[in-house]
Amino acid sequence: MSRSQRLLSLLQVLRRHRLPVSGATLAAETGVSLRTLYRDIATLQAEGADIEGEAGIGYVLRPGYMLPPLMFTREEIEALMLGFRFVEKRTDTAIASAARNALAKIDAVLPEDLRRDMADVPLLVGPGAPLATERVDLDRLRQALRHEKPLLIAYRDQRGDLSSRTVWPCALTFFDGVRVLVAWCTLRDDFRHFRTDRIESAVAGETRYPKRRTTLLKAWRQQNAIPDGTLK
Repeated sequence: MSRSQRLLSLLQVLRRHRLPVSGATLAAETGVSLRTLYRDIATLQAEGADIEGEAGIGYVLRPGYMLPPLMFTREEIEALMLGFRFVEKRTDTAIASAARNALAKIDAVLPEDLRRDMADVPLLVGPGAPLATERVDLDRLRQALRHEKPLLIAYRDQRGDLSSRTVWPCALTFFDGVRVLVAWCTLRDDFRHFRTDRIESAVAGETRYPKRRTTLLKAWRQQNAIPDGTLK
């Protein structure tokens, strides 16, 4: 176990104890000697961890502390890297750029051993179907989702027929090669799935739609207990 992982393990053990716990108990739970335990406590305190107590009395970690350089285990780093790689290949330019920026911020605060681990993660994302080309900026759809704004869209179905719809967006989903907007359609008085590459135009309304997005999404999930991915 690396030093960073050992300190992270100690923080996790301290978080499990609401009352002061003896150094001997902490040493046993983390698998280190009492001398190493005292040294690790001092290291965490020097890094800003609000650990109160002393040898012979016990230690307690006050709530609200998160030490950025020790946030991730090896498995968590692998999950993050796989997620970042998927986002970079399967989403639009803005989200991919945001993912790269977030990754750079994480890399900047990781200790050297974890930074090497992140660079060496052997989990890759294979090639997928070519992404369909959108006529509308996906950021406009995300803004409508974030601020719960109705969208007036011009939508062309699989037969090529064009219709005008007012929708209340509740989710944007990413499939292999295509993105789909999940929304309540006021024309159909029901949920519908709109392929974003078939949306010719999208204009957001000024006011919020009458239901909360989370309420709509919950209703959609209940209606589609096992979503089959059918696009309409």
